[in-house]
Amino acid sequence: MNWFRRINTLVSVVGISVPGALLSSLPLMALAATLPLAAQVPNKSMPIVSAPQAPPPAENAMAKEAEGWLADLVKIDTTNPPGNEQAAAKYIAEILTKEGVTPELLELAPGRSALVARLRSAAMPDPAHALLLVAHMDVVGVDKSKWTVDPFAAVIKDGYLYGRGSIDDKGMLAANLAAFIALKRSNARLNRDVIFLATADEEQGGDASIRMLISKNWDKFAAGYAINEGGRVILKNGKVQYVAVQASEKVPVNVAVIASGPSGHASVPTKDNAIVHLAAAVAKIGGYTAPVHFTTIVRRYFEQLAAIEDDELAKWIRSLDTPDRGEHAQRFISDANPLWNSMMRDTIAPTMLTAGVRANVIPSEARAMLNIRLLPGNTIDVLLTDLTKLVNDPQIRFEVQPDAGLAAPPSSLESDFYATITKTAAQEFSGAPVLPFLSAGATDSAQLRLHNVQSYGVSPFPLADEDSRRMHADDERIPLASFDKGVQFLTHLVSDFAAAK
Repeated sequence: MNWFRRINTLVSVVGISVPGALLSSLPLMALAATLPLAAQVPNKSMPIVSAPQAPPPAENAMAKEAEGWLADLVKIDTTNPPGNEQAAAKYIAEILTKEGVTPELLELAPGRSALVARLRSAAMPDPAHALLLVAHMDVVGVDKSKWTVDPFAAVIKDGYLYGRGSIDDKGMLAANLAAFIALKRSNARLNRDVIFLATADEEQGGDASIRMLISKNWDKFAAGYAINEGGRVILKNGKVQYVAVQASEKVPVNVAVIASGPSGHASVPTKDNAIVHLAAAVAKIGGYTAPVHFTTIVRRYFEQLAAIEDDELAKWIRSLDTPDRGEHAQRFISDANPLWNSMMRDTIAPTMLTAGVRANVIPSEARAMLNIRLLPGNTIDVLLTDLTKLVNDPQIRFEVQPDAGLAAPPSSLESDFYATITKTAAQEFSGAPVLPFLSAGATDSAQLRLHNVQSYGVSPFPLADEDSRRMHADDERIPLASFDKGVQFLTHLVSDFAAAK
């Protein structure tokens, strides 16, 4: 966009009138001096998102429209379990129908449906060439007493939209919808089909999940490429530092730790109390650190991160895999950022404890649940062998729970789509680099990659770490400025790739 157009957009946004002849000749600093003070000084209560240019009015209107969709989706309680995603699917279906798109609801269980819609490039679909936009409709539960606002009221406060799912994953859902509808409204000539898919049961991965959706309806959304959650736009000191594109993810496995012992009256305690043995085992496991292993994606991530981090961090990042300072560097980097720690090794988080029926009864069994995240290529059997040796207690056993995740091959870093993501990110975020990323969390992309889809996590919203940490936590929120910027980024990305030959 040239300077004339950029300035014209700016003055139209702040509501002043400058004649065209004057605008074309007025020096930039002189023009800035004519702007109202509010246009020159940022509102400190609002999150600041650096952008190379103000979006054209049509893009800004699209983002504002998407804000309304996001608020409405947050107000539809799709807590999983039970999910109730069908209500959200019907809401999206109404929006698409008004745009002249024919959506299809794919029922998976009572009250649980996915939704699919397609923009065609030709009479006969070419799945290998198609682009799939994926986001899930279900959200995790809340403890309302720990929130400062109603988690399902979509409260807007201090420039943020608060609500369960505002980041995970209804923000992405609304942004995908905006990109899809913007493409439809543009009447652009498409060189590949673009498919919108809203999935169910992502948080639980059960009988209404994408695994079942693929087994029943793969022909309706088969694609060669996909955009999904799982990536990040890292906002540091109000500026986008880099765009992390998820090309791989860790494998979730739940394991029960079970302690057994004789039951009895609590007035006669014994040393083989199951709860005492369980507590000792969990304490040992909580202090365990798995060895570091660098996957190809993680190695490339740190190599590129070293080029943009401050000198002190960069020094230790470059030493991560060296024979003399590697071990110390790994400890330093793990302590500097818990996410970096999770990217380098298998992790174990004790998450649940269950024991006892009455306060005066020693139970015969006590259980803890471990949520384990394996690096792709590592196996649970090897880790459990190490934990069994660590605990060293005949009263303790481990049981792997059903529905563990599956290790999927990484998406290619040499594909045309990855190149398009890199180019568009640089355009939208003042030259910010794209770094390949292994996410600690699991997404629907693993199932897609197992079906030969080059799926990339491109969560498009610039977020500071303080906001990212609220995902699955209390007072989840998204800065509206970041949401609007994410809609702009995603719309450009989808439009550019849909038109590419």
